[in-house]
Amino acid sequence: MISQKIDLAIRQVPNFPKPGINFKDITPLFLDSGLSCEIVDAFIERLQGQKVDAIVGIESRGFLFGFLLANRMGIPFVLIRKVGKLPGETLKYKYDLEYGSAEVEVHKSDIQKDLNIVIHDDLLATGGTACAAAALIQQLDAKVVGFAFVVSLDFLNGKEKLIQYSDNIISLKDY
Repeated sequence: MISQKIDLAIRQVPNFPKPGINFKDITPLFLDSGLSCEIVDAFIERLQGQKVDAIVGIESRGFLFGFLLANRMGIPFVLIRKVGKLPGETLKYKYDLEYGSAEVEVHKSDIQKDLNIVIHDDLLATGGTACAAAALIQQLDAKVVGFAFVVSLDFLNGKEKLIQYSDNIISLKDY
């Protein structure tokens, strides 16, 4: 089962980045090309039968499996980046963090009206960045038809925030 394989591969780093946090390090997943392929296959299986026109990946770890997934599905991959990283005309979205705020952007020309978009990131925590990505997609008159995460930290209740955009929330390993 993919959930168990992911759990065995993820490195638990206690007290990182600060005391009391048990960090889930996904980087060991990339050391196993077979497991990486299984992860992409699991996403494809869960998206089967849904109309998906593009995968949007959130900087930066959302680019890794997101691009592989889009490529395997034969659909475009669109980047959502931190402000100031994209050279073309962009749409920006500012959102609040626990301590401060952040801003992300997407090339306006990369998202056309009525496209069906799945937003991908490596990990769902509080949901702030994924919600910001979804808001950008909606502002460009496209549809968020789902979210795909390798890992979800369910105790942080991020899925509850995402439901306003789509109740199709895929996570391969929940903690």
